[in-house]
Amino acid sequence: MKNILKYGISLGLAAGLLWYVFKDIDRAAMLEAFGKADYSWIVVSGLLTIVAHWSRAYRWGLLMEPVVGRRPSPFNTTVSVLTGYFANLVVPRMGEVTRCGTLNRLEGVPVNVSFGTVVAERIVDVLMLLLLLGATFLIEFSRLSTFLMDFFSSKLNMTGLRDNSWLLVMAGGCLLGFAIMVWFFYNRYKEILRQKPFYQRIEKFMAGLLDGLLSVRKLKRPGAFVFHTVLIWTMYYFMSFVLIFAMPQTAGLDWRAGLTILIMGSIGMAAPVQGGAGAFNILVGAALALYGLSNQDGATLATLMLFTQWFYIVVLGALSFLVVMIKGKSQQPQTSPGTQPVVNAEP
Repeated sequence: MKNILKYGISLGLAAGLLWYVFKDIDRAAMLEAFGKADYSWIVVSGLLTIVAHWSRAYRWGLLMEPVVGRRPSPFNTTVSVLTGYFANLVVPRMGEVTRCGTLNRLEGVPVNVSFGTVVAERIVDVLMLLLLLGATFLIEFSRLSTFLMDFFSSKLNMTGLRDNSWLLVMAGGCLLGFAIMVWFFYNRYKEILRQKPFYQRIEKFMAGLLDGLLSVRKLKRPGAFVFHTVLIWTMYYFMSFVLIFAMPQTAGLDWRAGLTILIMGSIGMAAPVQGGAGAFNILVGAALALYGLSNQDGATLATLMLFTQWFYIVVLGALSFLVVMIKGKSQQPQTSPGTQPVVNAEP
């Protein structure tokens, strides 16, 4: 019931955002633009997408190598990553758990350890996004500062937020007090807790999660990790940038517009909705208006980019899911030395 409620809320939010995007858009003109698009650029974007996903999977294997004792097969990590992306189209944020469970089925890597490496991976990607955001602001400061001020001032009632700031202070104080209380009781009764099987399972899971989280500090090949991090984000940039040339209305945009699309698109894809639906369109479409595009052309390009990503995720994810089903039936998971597979573990 909880999962159904979560899915319903995210789906409803996505539907509301999509309605907001398309309520003032000429959908017939958008479909006509799609029909006239040069789909050879969509094929190029697809090839870049495959490289990006493979590189992410390979980097994930590098993170697991020092904590698992071996590097999982790049094929199996790629299949797991693609299956996770496929799951994200159904339930937001489900992809991380799905790919860890998939790798556990294919390679026997404990879910808590692999999930820890996923968290470490996300931290690295957030740092990369912040670095790119800073660089983009330096390059396009006038455009982006105007965009952010106009966008957020129209969406948020800043006066109301200031008037109710005392509520935020009270909420923060309550959270801090609760954390102190939990820490006090934990230190007082931890020896009793450690005798309980349920607590032992949680402690074991958290230890594996921490090992995975700290895997960046134990990398055996840090140079390869840095290379693939740069490669992933380079592919992300060109995956979207090449689609600019698919339509004559947008072919005149330059590389700086590509940076803005990358930043806004990444933020939109992080929204708690299926596949960034609506959030991606709003942020990318609004940002493109800074480069002289009409609302119609900006929304059309943003939608083309999002649909292209969805298409390749569905195709590659479905194929990966079939591979998991076939391989899962034909072989038993290989357990890493000194570790045991975690069955039905949930982070």
